[in-house]
Parts: sequence; structure tokens; C-alpha cells
Amino acid sequence: MSDTLALISAGIDTYHQPVVYMNEDCHICRSEGFAAETRIRVDLKGSWIVATLNVVARGGWLAVDRAALSASAWTALDAQDGDSARFSHPEPPASASSIRAKAYGGTLDQAEFAGIIRDTLDNRLSDLNLAAFITACAGDRLNRAETVALTRAMQAAGETLDWGGALVLDKHCVGGLPGNRTTPIVTAIVAAAGHLIPKTSSRAITSPAGTADTMEVMAPVALDAATLRRVVEATGGCVVWGGGLNLSPADDHFIRIERPLDFDSTGQMVASVLSKKSAVGATRVLIDMPVGPTAKVRSVQAAAALGARLVSVGEAIGLKVSLHQSDGSAPVGRGIGPALEAMDVLAVLRRSPDAPQDLRARALDLAGKLLDLVPGAEAGRGRIRAETLLANGAAETKFMEICTAQGGFREPIPAPQRLEITSQSAGHLTAIDNRVIARIAKLAGAPRQKSAGVRLLVRVGTKIARGQPLYEIHAGTPGELAYAQAYAAAQPGVLTLSEAP
Repeated sequence: MSDTLALISAGIDTYHQPVVYMNEDCHICRSEGFAAETRIRVDLKGSWIVATLNVVARGGWLAVDRAALSASAWTALDAQDGDSARFSHPEPPASASSIRAKAYGGTLDQAEFAGIIRDTLDNRLSDLNLAAFITACAGDRLNRAETVALTRAMQAAGETLDWGGALVLDKHCVGGLPGNRTTPIVTAIVAAAGHLIPKTSSRAITSPAGTADTMEVMAPVALDAATLRRVVEATGGCVVWGGGLNLSPADDHFIRIERPLDFDSTGQMVASVLSKKSAVGATRVLIDMPVGPTAKVRSVQAAAALGARLVSVGEAIGLKVSLHQSDGSAPVGRGIGPALEAMDVLAVLRRSPDAPQDLRARALDLAGKLLDLVPGAEAGRGRIRAETLLANGAAETKFMEICTAQGGFREPIPAPQRLEITSQSAGHLTAIDNRVIARIAKLAGAPRQKSAGVRLLVRVGTKIARGQPLYEIHAGTPGELAYAQAYAAAQPGVLTLSEAP
């Protein structure tokens, strides 16, 4: 009996995880002993993948003589309607023993990490394997040597951009602070100063917007490496989505598992950040670490430990890493969500009178510190240079050049549905819960709906009157607006007021 089946596209997005669907009465399932969650090798026209089997009940939507592939599997095999593929048991992943060793407290070297990454990219490892690896590395279970080895292995798995020995500046924020969208402003200032800053950024993982989501409101971000190079050579900078490039490609697979696990791992965070910075060709990197009770880094002690690891590993792989600790007690700017954050970015670059001054100040601080990293720079003069480039319009002009080079600039579009939330009491605003306000923005539809999110109308430290508007919820549909409103109504602690004197 044949070990092949005709293929159809399932039209199901399973992100990076290839999935194959078979009818439970399929002759291959019966003869090979395939069951739900079995790992299956799929061969087609000289290419192959390892996919996870999902079984469709008899009488369901899938015929017994067909196999359906998820979107990622279909793309990976370059399958076409009418193709037939061969199905078999794959060889056991060689790196499974390394994962097992780490789970039992062992230490791994670069070759062992490289094996895990190779099997990850070949989809030889199941989600259970990857979850075991992520868990075994969680907390402080990766020492410095292992963090260096993992960073190098992650970088080596993809491309590394070469800028011919030029000074290449870069920055990264460890996150956890809604609205902290400094990257487009910093990139424009540094590029306007005449330096290279090829900025690759992520889409949202657990937040209402990643830098790539916000930048995509204003310009295309899904560029390939050749286009990125042309943009940077023409303008000095870019702000693009890193997931579209083959730079530290295993990181997206790890993030997919880390997201639902919600584990913090100093070693894996450092490896993720620095492997990407090294792969993009950066030579000097500034790391922004917002510290606050509801930020990702919650204490000065945690920031010091993370910073020490970043600097140490950076030195080991040839990166000069500098640190900037910032206030992470409240959101930055007014907008939380891609389009709302883009509006804040443009307000700062355009020197609008109502531009959020906290976002402006943070961007100038970071741009100034990056300019201070230039060899021969006079310490402390970078911020003055940054402020001049922003004030005289050079940063705005450079940002528009970058947007045009990436495919064209477009203005952010406001959301069609809005709801104002007012204060139920009077007092002084003493705190905003970063996590809860971000959750409201996500329930409103951000980042999937680019115009959705939250617009803050008050800042910490201001006096609030009863009935005063506190924030607006922006949504694409009435249903999403109502969903976010219901959650907000059940969260009285999102904004904390002290009693009015």
C-alpha cells in the first residue's frame, strides 16, 4: 500500500509549527500507527519537514485519501494543489539527550546548544521538547558560560550583516512599559547625526504593540536583508521587523513557547537580545532597562543582575554594551497601541506643542547616550547634539527619508470606536498599573487592530476631579470596545488616586 497522500491546504495558521491533518481512517495512520500529536516526516519534491499530526474524525471535513497541511507547512514545502507527499516516521532528534541533560541540572556547551537550535529550525523538536528546554533554562539556570554559548549558537544559525568595519550603533529596551516607543525617534536622531543604526525590532509578544507594529502603521517593515541594506546605505538607518530576516532565526520559535509559559530567564533574554544585535552587525549597543513595580524589571537589584550579564556576555562576543536605567513606574506618552503610539512618535518628531514631553525626554536621553558611545565623543555632549537635531527638524526629515526608503510613509488612522473613562472620585493620581492598562488596550484589539488601544488623558502626579476623563478606549468594532470596557470596569486599581487634600 502506498505511503503517499494527495495534499490540500488546510488554510489554518499555526505560526511556526508545521501541522499535518489526516483522517483517522487513513490507511497511512493505521499502517504506521500514527496518532494525534505524532511527529511525522513529510517529503515532497526533494524537500522535507517534520510536522505534528492532528487527527480528523471519520466523517469529518477531510477525506481518507487526502492530507491537509497548515499554512506554515504548506509554505515550507512550497506545496501546490495536486501534489502528493510521502509520510514516514522521522529519526529521533539528536538534541533530545541534551535537553534531558539540562533538565537534570547539567551544563551545555555551544555544540549542544547548536544541536538544539538546528533541530528546532528543522522542526524535529515537538512543542513538548521545546517547553522542556525553555523550562530547564528558566530563572538562573543558565550560567555565564552557557549564556555566551547559547548566544553564539543562536547567532550562528542565521545570517550576520557585515557593514565593512563601520561603527554601527543600536539600542534595545527590555520592555514592560506601555507606550515607551522611543526607537523610531532615536533611530532618526542617530541617523541624522551621520551614524549607522540598522534597527530591527519585534512585533508584540505580550504587549499591545511592539516597535515593528507601531512602525508598520507609518511604513512597511517586512523587509528582506538586501532591502534593509539598501535602506541603511541610502539613509543611515531603518526600523524593520526582525522576524522577516534570517537573523537569529531560532528566537521566534523560542518566543512562541515562552509566551504561554510566561517564564523569565535572564540567560535566555540576554541570548535573545545580543544574538540579534550581533547578527545585525552592531558594534555598540545601548540597553534601556525601565524599572518599576509593574514593569518587566521590578527592582534595582534585578536590573543590576541583568545588566551585569548583558555587559559580560556582550564583551565575550565582541559587543560593547552600555546600560541605561529608566523610570518604569508608569506608561510613557499618551498612546498605548500601534496607531496611538505612532501619533505620539510623529508629534515628537514634528515638534508639536502638545507632543508628550516624557516620550521626548526619554528619546533624547537614549539618543544622547548612543551618540556618547561614538569613539572620541565628549561625554555628556550627545544629548545636546540630539536635542539640536530634533529641534531643527533634521530628525523629522531623516525619519521621512527612512520611511520613504522602506516603501513609503503613511499617516496613522484613528479608531472608529472610542469611549471615555472618567474618574469616580477626586484626588491626586499616584500610580498607573502598566500591566492592567496594557491589558485593556489588548482587549480593545491591539495590536491586531492597528488603531485600537488606550489613550491616556492624565499623567501621574496630576490633581483629578470627580468625573474628570482619565483615558479613552479606542477600538475597531463596538464589540471589542464593550469587551475592553467591561474589563476596565472590573479593575478599580488601574489608576490609583490619593485622597484630595
